[in-house]
Amino acid sequence: MTTWMVALMVTSVGWAVRVDSHSWWQLPVFLAATAPVLVWRRHLASALGVMVGAMAVHVLAFGYVVRCGAGLPVAFVAAFLVGCAHDRRRGVPMLVAAGAFATLVLVRDTAAGLALLPVGLLVQAGLWAVGQVARSRSALADELRARTRELQALRDERTALEVADDRARVSLELEALLDERLARLELAASSQDAGVAVFTGLEEDSRRTLEDMRRVVGVLRGGEVALVPAPSVAHVEGLLARRGSARLSVDGDPRTLPPSLELSAYRIVEHLLSVLDDDPDCAVALGFSDDALEIRVAGRVPRGADVRAAVSRARERARLHAGSLEAKVSRGRARVVATLPTAVATAIG
Repeated sequence: MTTWMVALMVTSVGWAVRVDSHSWWQLPVFLAATAPVLVWRRHLASALGVMVGAMAVHVLAFGYVVRCGAGLPVAFVAAFLVGCAHDRRRGVPMLVAAGAFATLVLVRDTAAGLALLPVGLLVQAGLWAVGQVARSRSALADELRARTRELQALRDERTALEVADDRARVSLELEALLDERLARLELAASSQDAGVAVFTGLEEDSRRTLEDMRRVVGVLRGGEVALVPAPSVAHVEGLLARRGSARLSVDGDPRTLPPSLELSAYRIVEHLLSVLDDDPDCAVALGFSDDALEIRVAGRVPRGADVRAAVSRARERARLHAGSLEAKVSRGRARVVATLPTAVATAIG
């Protein structure tokens, strides 16, 4: 708009109003007086100072021309921005600068003149008041957002404290549970008449202790207690079914073994199958005897498989139950035999 008005004054003749200058220099000077309002966020006071100075140069250099069409809207915007950006103490001097800019726009304006100055100043004052209201609303919204974040932080802290309190309570419960079970185990072990019934009771107590510990540890980890039972020998068939082609055979009389031994047997098979090809040549055999569970796994080893690591993990599982594991790899095939004594596992529960 500024460019259009200045170009119109420079190129036109025979205006009904007085135009003292037709110089093209009006355009850059007028732009210097109006464009700084665009950078008000960086430093509004400096922008107003540049605007007032440039408009004073324009008035002194070019005399009577039409300035109100583009100058007054800029003056009104400046007054509103002063109200939005600063409080009354800092904003009043800047509002005076905006009023001085409006005065310079009208002092040698041939279209409106100083007669319009009181109206212009009133409009500026009204827009400054509107800016003050907008500023207060924005400050209130910022304060509400800050309080909301503070309340959220307090809520999260309270939740964390409640969780920590629950975990401390559960830890005490676990400690009391273990003390009770250990006392019963010590009493039973010191009995001179320990027999099959005593060891059966020890086994049942050990199983209950294991299940209680799993439940409590699940709570301490921060998650829900797992409802799925721990893997056992009965789940080996499902493990092979998920692979697709591996075969399972069972020898002897299958029976329920201590949970810890069943879990270790499942993990041994799982570790070994992880490094074998899924093809019909892969076979798993479980042999149940009176005093041991024998696990035989055979299959093709794919290139790059870390057989040593898998065998090491499986061997550690066997050693937990005083068992043994032998592995042989030849011509791309692996054969592993693991033996887990069941008599020892039954005795220790």
